[in-house]
Amino acid sequence: MPPVRTLELLATPAGVSGVRRALRPCGTDVQLCASELVTNVVRHVGEAVPVTVRVWREEGGRIRLGVSDPDPRVLPVPVAGVGTEAESGRGLALLDALAVRWGVEQEAGRKTVWCELFTEADAGTDTRTPKTPERPGRRRPSAGALGHSSARS
Repeated sequence: MPPVRTLELLATPAGVSGVRRALRPCGTDVQLCASELVTNVVRHVGEAVPVTVRVWREEGGRIRLGVSDPDPRVLPVPVAGVGTEAESGRGLALLDALAVRWGVEQEAGRKTVWCELFTEADAGTDTRTPKTPERPGRRRPSAGALGHSSARS
């Protein structure tokens, strides 16, 4: 399925807030995950690196977010035991908490860090029953998920 939204930008701190604004119709979970992934590019790959952010609907209605950058060697690594006073190091933990699942696709000359998020259709009406085997504890839909009239591009 083609992306619903595609953003091409240079990874900068100012670009992160632009990504959040552009993805506002996609919901807060998508905004947060995208901003964390673009921030990781700024921090670990470098500023002014070209980045592509794509958001689309997967079969079954989930939202898939992908952030691509040109360095396939710099992979995301969750930081264990981040102290309460630390100013960084929680981005992938947030992604892991919000996403049904996430991963990395490596290709020659680039990588894409992706995640899948629930939509309201995935959550159904009975939130007591887990809807996915990947993350049985993650039941909350992404607010403002794609497919709602306000999110159409």
